[in-house]
Amino acid sequence: MPRPLGELEDAVMTRVWKWNRPVTVREVLEDLQQERSIAYTTVMTVLDNLHQKGWVRRESEGRAYRYEAVSTRAAYSAALMNDAWSQSDNPAAALVAFFGMMSEEQRAALRDAVRMVQGPEESAPSPGGAGEGVGR
Repeated sequence: MPRPLGELEDAVMTRVWKWNRPVTVREVLEDLQQERSIAYTTVMTVLDNLHQKGWVRRESEGRAYRYEAVSTRAAYSAALMNDAWSQSDNPAAALVAFFGMMSEEQRAALRDAVRMVQGPEESAPSPGGAGEGVGR
């Protein structure tokens, strides 16, 4: 399970995920500088650390590197949620509490996600009525 990203790591990865293409330190730096004062070497170090941790891959381009995300933000978020859930001593209660925190829009997205995972044959009611299809 990956450790949660630190604040600056998350700010850098947010850009890498959003742009969804190989990026340079300079590009990330210029975008970050719109929000905060930050040095080129700091961004370079963060991207190098993210590479060492396996979050980004890099390819040499002249004297610099281009960095690209190894996985998506969705996969990162899912891994964090799975880790938190698996560490609970009562996973069912943790899920109920989590669902209780969700907005109606989030619950609708959850219902859609469950339907996608189940597939069409499992989400449709069984023609034979209750009891059929149990234990699949």
